[in-house]
Amino acid sequence: MDSHGQYEQRVVWTVIGTGIGPLLLAATRDGLVNVVFHATDAARDRALERLAARLGTEPVEAPGSPLLTEAIGQVEAYFAGRRRDFDLPLDWSLISGFNRQVLRELASGVPYGSVVGYGDLAGRVGQPGAAQAVGMAMGANPLPVVVPCHRVVESGGGIGGFGGGVDTKRQLLALEGVLPEPLF
Repeated sequence: MDSHGQYEQRVVWTVIGTGIGPLLLAATRDGLVNVVFHATDAARDRALERLAARLGTEPVEAPGSPLLTEAIGQVEAYFAGRRRDFDLPLDWSLISGFNRQVLRELASGVPYGSVVGYGDLAGRVGQPGAAQAVGMAMGANPLPVVVPCHRVVESGGGIGGFGGGVDTKRQLLALEGVLPEPLF
């Protein structure tokens, strides 16, 4: 507690190696709050600065933190092909409104090994015709991989964009058996 009797926000983080490169995982006492692709030094530092600004506290590197232990284990199991679903508490505080609604629907309604179109996902949340807004929500996803924005594709069969890069999206979809393994 702080000097006013309030519980301080605590943010812990670590970087883990995966088949798609280093991922930064950050958590609060409410759950996993952020996953960041390509978490090399510069990207990691930018992500930590954004987290500090958004959550009002300096994130602390704590790979052994109980707040991160389960997330680390589940993400590692996913990349090893031993886990298809994440069962983690999530802290949704970095996203709100329509974006949160879309991401919650994605997390609960688009299972491993399947894809959904941007427009179809818009329809699922009662906003048919909002495919472009769904694309913006995917780009704002603070919890990629765990909230599987890589499973959202273009209705015409195109792969669509991806915050972690299209090659990373292809690798994730290949891991889930949706696409053939990349040859590179």
